[in-house]
Amino acid sequence: MTTTLQKTSLFQEAGMTSTMFSHGASSPLSPKIFRHSIDIYLKDSNATGNIYFARYFEWQGICRERWFFECISADMLAPLGVFITKDAQQKYIHETFAFQKVECEVSTAAIKQCSFSLLFQFFVEGRLVSTGHQQIVFANKDKKISRLPEHILEKIRQYENPRNIATLSN
Repeated sequence: MTTTLQKTSLFQEAGMTSTMFSHGASSPLSPKIFRHSIDIYLKDSNATGNIYFARYFEWQGICRERWFFECISADMLAPLGVFITKDAQQKYIHETFAFQKVECEVSTAAIKQCSFSLLFQFFVEGRLVSTGHQQIVFANKDKKISRLPEHILEKIRQYENPRNIATLSN
């Protein structure tokens, strides 16, 4: 069985690039993967030159917002409600340094009626340097937890990667 990888460039801006990769038709065995590139600068590092751990949480937010905007809903579902980050975690595997390019891959897991998790994998030159996740909950305009619209759940499921569910338990 062969799979063709389709690359679609979605966004380019100084220091950041987003790309969506898919392996043909979406299925649990071949989810879409959203990728976003971030250039690291001196401002991101400490006196010894390695990157502040807090930057990874900032990058999670940047990648999350770009994924929502490009893949789910450009208006972030503002007319219907809000997305709330209930939990966020980050695990550091290797140091990163100024002037490297970080590639972030975003996928989803633990999809339920009102919530789902975003999984983040950060790479430098193909080497995994950090992983993280955020549990996202949807609330209506009255800030009460609500069901996600079915058409949005369908889009979120396109990025579901059951192989990455272990990230949530580590």
